[in-house]
Amino acid sequence: MSIMSYNGGAVMAMRGKNCVAIAADRRFGIQAQMVTTDFQKVFPMGERLYIGLAGLATDVQTVAQRLKFRLNLYELKEGRQIKPKTFMSMVSNLLYERRWVVYTHTHTHSHTHTHTHTFLTTCSLCRFGPYYIEPVIAGLDPKTMEPFICSLDLIGCPMVTEDFVVSGTCSEQMYGMCESLWEPDLVSTTTSFSLSFFLLRLNLISTDLRPLTSDLCCRSLTPCLRRSPRRC
Repeated sequence: MSIMSYNGGAVMAMRGKNCVAIAADRRFGIQAQMVTTDFQKVFPMGERLYIGLAGLATDVQTVAQRLKFRLNLYELKEGRQIKPKTFMSMVSNLLYERRWVVYTHTHTHSHTHTHTHTFLTTCSLCRFGPYYIEPVIAGLDPKTMEPFICSLDLIGCPMVTEDFVVSGTCSEQMYGMCESLWEPDLVSTTTSFSLSFFLLRLNLISTDLRPLTSDLCCRSLTPCLRRSPRRC
């Protein structure tokens, strides 16, 4: 079993007419065993910016805390809210810098006859595993209110789309549901309802989700209404 599916989960975001919506399950489990139904996977990163993290539960919490730390430093230095595209670059850098770490070792060799010391420096390239998460970002530009959604892989490669993005253990099923029910220029209420309906419907057709829909969280963002929490 892949480490990405050890805790399970599903996150999706959808773009509508001047609005975006992001939804995720709240199940925390270990393979087929469900532990609790109040695990947070969607985190606010601004007034009109959210990120959803699907993958290993420990990495979800770690990345969320580190992103919040870097976001606070950015806003303190710049004195303004971060744009969704800039936040995407921040997430990409955080994930990509986890790939490689270089260590330098110095060895000393002594020569008794000449009383000289030779220093040999060798560099060893150590491989560390990345954060086992696949983020989904949804937000509105602070100035233009343009909707923005994207997803990233384990090492931070972004994919920006104009319709919807999915992430989690059941991406194939989510792609099928979104492609069949998504329409251009969806309004905010329809977009939020569609995401909730997608997750509920996926519980009936997907065996990878397990008891996924014990508790759902869906949030929609519009220029007039900053945050609209919605649960189904």
